Amino acid sequence: MAIPFLKDDPLAHGAVEQIAPLVRRVLCNNPSAFTFRGTNTYIVGQGEVGVIDPGPVDDAQLAAILAATRGERIAAVIATHTHRDHSPGAAALIAATGARSFGFGPHMTPPEAGGEGGDHGFRPDITLPDGARIAGEGWTLEALHTPGHCANHLCFSLLGTGILFSADHVMSWSTSVVSPPDGDMADYMRSLARVMAREDTMLLPGHGPKITDPKPFLAALFAHREEREARVVTALRAAGEASADGLVGPVYGPLDPRLVKPAGRSLLSHLIKLEQEGVVARTTGENWRAV
Repeated sequence: MAIPFLKDDPLAHGAVEQIAPLVRRVLCNNPSAFTFRGTNTYIVGQGEVGVIDPGPVDDAQLAAILAATRGERIAAVIATHTHRDHSPGAAALIAATGARSFGFGPHMTPPEAGGEGGDHGFRPDITLPDGARIAGEGWTLEALHTPGHCANHLCFSLLGTGILFSADHVMSWSTSVVSPPDGDMADYMRSLARVMAREDTMLLPGHGPKITDPKPFLAALFAHREEREARVVTALRAAGEASADGLVGPVYGPLDPRLVKPAGRSLLSHLIKLEQEGVVARTTGENWRAV
């Protein structure tokens, strides 16, 4: 099933977009093969506000956030997860405003165990387990723990609005990389099913424009992962055995060279999930076979 990706995002870097009465977006100028046009920072509320995902360490983004909230009080700086394009900008914003930081917790995989892509400096003042709430003047956010892309990933529901800040769990422009050990495909699929069961009317992703028709988008995203998993098993049976990297070509076809390594990581996550389900098994070294 084709995913109806949204790639028309004309917002200028550093500009402010009013998405809903209680939500503004500021786009960071950090485009890449993984961040699309950049990281979305969201400002929630009016007067007393929360800032979701201040982005990387970036002076221009910090200045844009402060300009967008001039005359207001930033009460909460919130990280959806601890990847380097989302949470490192929190420190400078907190220093400038005195706000408290919120998040699920520190990055859960140390660098020596494969967590080198994480922001290991972020330590929230207030930890948010699943179901925890952050309230400001006229707004309340509820945390949903959605591991998969990152073990400490949170989505946030803006209560009473139908809006879900889906961060990198559900992006509008591309699928999310799920890279072990911090990324977990089984967790990702469970988290995706949880979001699918909700009745949100708008998803606000970490990268890309808003999703205003979530149900078919989420269904296509789920089906896409299932189809890819089936291709993994088919390719393994045809090859006899193969490594995750060796499956990239048969499963994905031609790819942007920058995406070959992360594709291999996502395939490894699929293989680990399939191993847990008894569908594949490890052989020698980094190779796998269908059972």
